[in-house]
Amino acid sequence: MRNRIFIYLLTAFVMVIATVALAVNFSVRRAWENSFRGDIERNLRQKAAMMSLRIDTDRRNGLSEIVSQEAHAAGARATVIDSKGTVLADSEKAAEPTKNYALLPEFSSALRGEVGANIRTGSVIGVPVLYIAVPVTGGAARLAYPLSDAETSLPGLTRGLLWGVGIALLAALALSGLIAQAAHGRLHRIARFADHIAGGELTARIHDTRMDEIGQLGTRLDHSASRLEDLFRALRESQRQLETLLNSMQDAVIAVNSEERVQWANSSMNRLIASRAKPGVLAVEIVRDPDFLRAIRSSRELHEPATARASSILHGHTFDVTATPLPGGGAVAVLRDLTETERVEKTRRDFIANVSHELRTPLTSIQGYAETLLDAVPDAGHSREFLEIIRKNATRMSRLTEDLLTLARVESGEHRFDVQPVTTSELLNEAVRSFQEIARSQHVELRIEDHAATQVSADSEAVHQVFANLVENALKYGASGGLIVVGARPAGEFVEFYVQDCGPGIPSEHLPRLFERFYRVDKARSRESGGTGLGLAIAKHIVFAHGGVIRAESELNHGATFFFTLPCELHQPEESELASRVGRR
Repeated sequence: MRNRIFIYLLTAFVMVIATVALAVNFSVRRAWENSFRGDIERNLRQKAAMMSLRIDTDRRNGLSEIVSQEAHAAGARATVIDSKGTVLADSEKAAEPTKNYALLPEFSSALRGEVGANIRTGSVIGVPVLYIAVPVTGGAARLAYPLSDAETSLPGLTRGLLWGVGIALLAALALSGLIAQAAHGRLHRIARFADHIAGGELTARIHDTRMDEIGQLGTRLDHSASRLEDLFRALRESQRQLETLLNSMQDAVIAVNSEERVQWANSSMNRLIASRAKPGVLAVEIVRDPDFLRAIRSSRELHEPATARASSILHGHTFDVTATPLPGGGAVAVLRDLTETERVEKTRRDFIANVSHELRTPLTSIQGYAETLLDAVPDAGHSREFLEIIRKNATRMSRLTEDLLTLARVESGEHRFDVQPVTTSELLNEAVRSFQEIARSQHVELRIEDHAATQVSADSEAVHQVFANLVENALKYGASGGLIVVGARPAGEFVEFYVQDCGPGIPSEHLPRLFERFYRVDKARSRESGGTGLGLAIAKHIVFAHGGVIRAESELNHGATFFFTLPCELHQPEESELASRVGRR
């Protein structure tokens, strides 16, 4: 690097020196030449004037002698002509009889009474000659000075200039070496600083306090390194906090890159698998569950969250897998162990089913004995009132136990659905026939609005129970509107059924929880009507088991509408898939 800097500087200096030398040679040479000729011309004018004065005043010496003496004193050739151009005297040679000197420019001006000057190459000596002519009595006198001295002095000037250029080049050579050495040392410190930063040594600094450009660059780089050190310190602290947080989680977390190689895993994940999830290892080599791998691949390729249920990662354990895409093309998966939750949920369902089953016989006995006593007790008196209360509550508890048993069977997947192609019209007509008389007795019109002439894949009895719960719910809480509408309409690969009433509606804050078990919007009214709070929960699980969804829409004083979807016949789910959906829900 130092040699390159030296060559660059030396080249720059040489170019500058050469440019200056050429400019100086051109300008100084011309100026010196003009100045030299100007001095010669002024000196020659003075001597020509003195010669003219002597010619006009010296009567003791002849013209030839005067001309010879003046030429010698001036160091030039002297010539005198008369007014017709004939040479009267010349200091160097005889006159040419055929040549008219009066026609020469300098003599022409002198014969007119002016001082004439002219420069031209002499025909004999072949060098430029300066001619100065002055008027004299009866003619003109001229001095001719060859400019060969000026021409011979120019090479000396050029040699001096070349010596100056040589000295300047030597100085440039030394100066380039010194500057290159100094710049190399400073740039070498900057290069070492960059290497330290690239190697992760963020505490490295240049410490160049000079005020030139390299010093300012070093100061800015030191400031950038300090800022970078602060950012990396904050990043490492944030990373440590994140690692501590993830390692403290009970759920297992693993991150993979775009090639499905492990980037990071928390301690729960490392405890879960037999071999540690080392960075760079393929995910398929440490977790061989197909549902887990499918969720990661789906999230990574579709760039959206994906869920799965994995049961072969650890024997006897079931995990809920949630995979989320990462910005770099990978994915992060969270595995939540549902084994204990499912065990508790199964225990709860078994407990509810067992209790409900055990309560059926005593409740049936209580209800039967109460009805028998009611037939035997006279109408008057408090005994009949008490027996009526006993019978009514026994009936309500019997309905509750039946609903609990139904819900437990649907949730656990024990109930097997007989899925067959069935037309939407058949389902709607069956629902209307079952409740037509009840609706008419309550002065409510129950009608079908849309048929969506197609077939769906469903268990007719189970869907009838969904309709029964929804229509019964509408009769209980929306009968005041006088109208209940049922219908079906296409919705892509599904058919959307609906039950709409014109009652008082449901407040919006209750809509998200309508399908929870035992949830009631109006608890007092529900107890009065004998509701158990399980009808909508049963409907939800039946619809989910068929691969559909259920929801409710309502506005106060504008009634309520319950929607649920069933798959079309071409998208009939398998029985095993129905069971798995029930288990997940």
